[in-house]
Amino acid sequence: MISSYTDLLKAADAEPEPQRLLFVFCRAELPDDASEAERAGFANGEGGALTPVVCVDKAPEEVSNFEALVDESRQTGQAWDVVFVAAMSGRGGTAPSSDEAQQPLTMMVESIRLGHVGNYLPLDSKGQAVALG
Repeated sequence: MISSYTDLLKAADAEPEPQRLLFVFCRAELPDDASEAERAGFANGEGGALTPVVCVDKAPEEVSNFEALVDESRQTGQAWDVVFVAAMSGRGGTAPSSDEAQQPLTMMVESIRLGHVGNYLPLDSKGQAVALG
């Protein structure tokens, strides 16, 4: 069971093939035409839509510290509420390259835009897994 960023890194390290991690940082937003009930719920941390604002791929050794990843994400100037993480396995002892990660990362962003987030690990700004829904 993965309940934190640290658990994710341990799981990636335990895989037989080297991994590449895909990150999509999202901001919670409320549509302009939201009802008063939706606005009240959103003010209490419920509802809204997750909009991807930043995405990046990294080798696990490049992001062994979640705080450093958060700091790097903040340098973009984009505020975010949750980051979704996925992993890609390498082949033959070679980790996937950043170029190889681009199409899966793009597909991940589109999947999140459509609300299909079940295949990804959602983490809060402290690196703890969060339950969505």
